[in-house]
Amino acid sequence: MPYYRSVGEVPRKRHTQFRQPDGSLYAEELVGQEGFSSDSSLLYHRHAPTAIVAAEEFTPPAFTRVPNLPLKPRHLRTHKLDGTGADPVLGRQYLLANDDVRIAYVLADRPSPLFRDATGDHCLYLESGSLRVESPFGVLEAVAGDYVIIPTSTIHRLVPTGAEPTRLLAIEAAGHVGPPKRYLSVRGQFLEHSPYCERDVRGPDAPLLVDGEDVEVLVRHRRGWTRYTYAHHPFDVVGWDGHLYPWAFSIHDFEPITGRIHQPPPVHQTFQGPNFVICSFVPRKVDYHPDAIPVPYNHHNVDSDEMLFYTGGNYEARRGSGIEQGSISLHPSGFTHGPQPGAAERSIGVDFFDELAVMVDTFRPLDLCDAASQCEDDGYAWTWARRG
Repeated sequence: MPYYRSVGEVPRKRHTQFRQPDGSLYAEELVGQEGFSSDSSLLYHRHAPTAIVAAEEFTPPAFTRVPNLPLKPRHLRTHKLDGTGADPVLGRQYLLANDDVRIAYVLADRPSPLFRDATGDHCLYLESGSLRVESPFGVLEAVAGDYVIIPTSTIHRLVPTGAEPTRLLAIEAAGHVGPPKRYLSVRGQFLEHSPYCERDVRGPDAPLLVDGEDVEVLVRHRRGWTRYTYAHHPFDVVGWDGHLYPWAFSIHDFEPITGRIHQPPPVHQTFQGPNFVICSFVPRKVDYHPDAIPVPYNHHNVDSDEMLFYTGGNYEARRGSGIEQGSISLHPSGFTHGPQPGAAERSIGVDFFDELAVMVDTFRPLDLCDAASQCEDDGYAWTWARRG
């Protein structure tokens, strides 16, 4: 994250003696990206974070990937995946994936196990409900409309907290996710043209200080999954400081960038990941040139697939296509896409769009996963050719 935080108790100088009430040393843990060459945080544990008493292979729920063949636009209705609920980690139903990112949906009504993903950062978007994110850094509360970024290898537990199940879109990166570099100064401060800033970002503000022995943690790593049993609870941290920690940002705090004529998707960019970007489409004043056509023009992104998750309001360009709350559209590279028939004419004179959507643009093709076939609207691809 672009700015420094200090939480709980930390010594004045790093890597110096910091003793517990009984005189023993607290155990330091440096969590850092790119070796020792990028962002990091320094945590102080009551017990050694390296002490494990067991390790065994773990078999997670399986899913398969198949190419988007024949190549065509797709419409996935995520609410058709509703079941009795699940935990927000192992219950994820994978929809789309490539070697850079996996996109899943879950209706969660129970806590997840302790989990660490050593393969990349997670960006979670809460469609509805509320969620408590517990980690060695403390507690982070999230509500509908929040993005939550969980850095690589952070042990965490996701706990739905509302009366109703939490609907969650999970974007799992094979690398790191953060604000676009063009929004940041060379020292990491948000610049004046950024659509959000440090005041909009929330991080943990107090240690959890959980005690316990023989605690199981599931770890996804580059060779598979392992279930570790730790000698002591990993949330035994008395304090930490640094730039790397879980953080949350509300889509409702994204300040839209508008213009006299239609603005392209990069103005909606919110995060960047390895070979993909995440954008936020929010309620906003739209094009105010007297001859403007507010909906998007037909466009052919020759280098990227475009996925849109519709999470509120009315998306003018897709009216008449069956798009609804919780829908996901996939418009692949190699196919020209644009507004539904009649949308351009209907939009003339409109001065405000009341829409809420999360977009993921990938620079490698997205494959279809098992859950996609369970909730696909097979007629979507032909909606541009309707006659009469």
